Amino acid sequence: MNKNIVFLTGFSGTGKTTVGRQVAKLLSWRFIDIDEEISFELGQDISQVFASQCEPTFSDQEHYNLLEVVADDNLIISTGGGILTDERNQTVMAKSGFTICLEASIDTIINRLKQDVSSEIRPMLKGDLSVKSVSKLKTYRQHLYSQADWTIHTDKLSEKTVASELIRAIHLINQSHDTEISTIAPEELSSMVDTKNGKYPIWVAQGNIGQLGSRLKKVVNPSVGYVITDQGANKYAREVQNSMESSGIESHSFTMEPGEEHKNLSTVELIYTWLAERKAERSHVIVAVGGGVVGDLAGYVAATYLRGLPVVHVPTTLLAMMDSSIGGKTGVDLMQGKNLVGSFHQPKFVLVDTNTLQTLPKRILTEGWAEGLKHGLALDKSLLESFEKNASDLKKLDLDVTTKLIKHSISIKAERVSEDEFEKLGKRILLNYGHTIGHAIESITNYSSYLHGEAVSIGMMAAGHISVGKNLLSSDDLIRQETLLKTFNLPVKFKNLSIDNVKDRIVSDKKRIRGKVHWVLLNDIGSATTNSEVTDSEITQALKNVSSV
Repeated sequence: MNKNIVFLTGFSGTGKTTVGRQVAKLLSWRFIDIDEEISFELGQDISQVFASQCEPTFSDQEHYNLLEVVADDNLIISTGGGILTDERNQTVMAKSGFTICLEASIDTIINRLKQDVSSEIRPMLKGDLSVKSVSKLKTYRQHLYSQADWTIHTDKLSEKTVASELIRAIHLINQSHDTEISTIAPEELSSMVDTKNGKYPIWVAQGNIGQLGSRLKKVVNPSVGYVITDQGANKYAREVQNSMESSGIESHSFTMEPGEEHKNLSTVELIYTWLAERKAERSHVIVAVGGGVVGDLAGYVAATYLRGLPVVHVPTTLLAMMDSSIGGKTGVDLMQGKNLVGSFHQPKFVLVDTNTLQTLPKRILTEGWAEGLKHGLALDKSLLESFEKNASDLKKLDLDVTTKLIKHSISIKAERVSEDEFEKLGKRILLNYGHTIGHAIESITNYSSYLHGEAVSIGMMAAGHISVGKNLLSSDDLIRQETLLKTFNLPVKFKNLSIDNVKDRIVSDKKRIRGKVHWVLLNDIGSATTNSEVTDSEITQALKNVSSV
């Protein structure tokens, strides 16, 4: 990889061209704007080029120009907002240099574009600078932007400050390129989570679990590792231990009882005692191998034992891969509710080996689709469309198709975690679509009747009914949601439960603020919002709609 090529990505109005020119001048590098290169070659502005050519032809032209410019060195390259939608360009950029994304809020983007006369000729916007139009296009591309090596949020920053931050990022990325993070094949790096408390990679590939030890050695360099797993993932825990031992890391393994009913403080105490007997130290590491229950509990142990040990996640279920292993949420259950005791404790990295899905029981595999579908329904319409388009291959567990979709889903979760680590800004909470009623169903049945994904599926249907009742979501979109959940064999109704009991359990939901539950509802497919004004009658009607009794 050539370390002196920097690709600037991001939506229109984030400052790629303006800041890119400044940084190139300061570094004495060459600045290239791909759109300007195309315009110069064809003698037309981009709007004219786009109008005179079909989109695939324009994409080909964009790709050829990209191939030409990366032959040089010491470059700052400003890319078009949609260049990453072509997988060929993703490959070229990953092999040629590194990518820095310039981000900005919708309001900032619109204000900047309104002041920019060239915004009138931006072909994908067609002069429409409404919140709806800009938000729709940005949302469609966001999962691609989130895969950048570095992200700079430019809101309220001067061009000079953004330029300084960009130069700092270039230096920091270059300094880290001799680490394991930068030497792994680009296609394995699904996403980077970038929070105030640190940055960590999520690696996704088929058959990479044997590399856990070497990556652990490079990133954490512990002398001892403690593997926490359950009986369903013992096979992979042994592979992890073998990999650690091969890298010179002493390993120990604790196997907990499987199931949500064992995600409690009693199990935590058992592990505390086990760690104490082995004289665990803060310089050692905990490795969680298994599904969401193992990850949540092991993460909580890591966050609290000795006031914090590093933790690494090796999720082996679909649900854990796409959701629970990412974001640093740890927790255990009380009788009064799910995950009421916990903390935020970000991992050092997450390693996903999609080959582990092949040994999952059918029901465990099926429930995992719920969290991915949730990401699509609440935050990314293009992901939902991928589910619809590839349903047959996904249900047959075509690993090439499944791995690609998992990466897409992970990128959505990673973006929200990076923006709102502690769920205080109203962004990360949108990931909880379906969880308010889902958690209530799990709790009231003592975590024995419904798996988490199954309960969330029912919860999404209930939240969808509330959304329709508030005239936020169309009935057709609710039917679309229900059809897709059924396609993936997920339940849409609960059985043999008292509606009043479910309502009573909802009041224990963690998303209460000043005594009110903050519901996550849908404005549209791929667009969620929060609402604390859901009435008792609306909840009752929604629960009736999802009750088969």
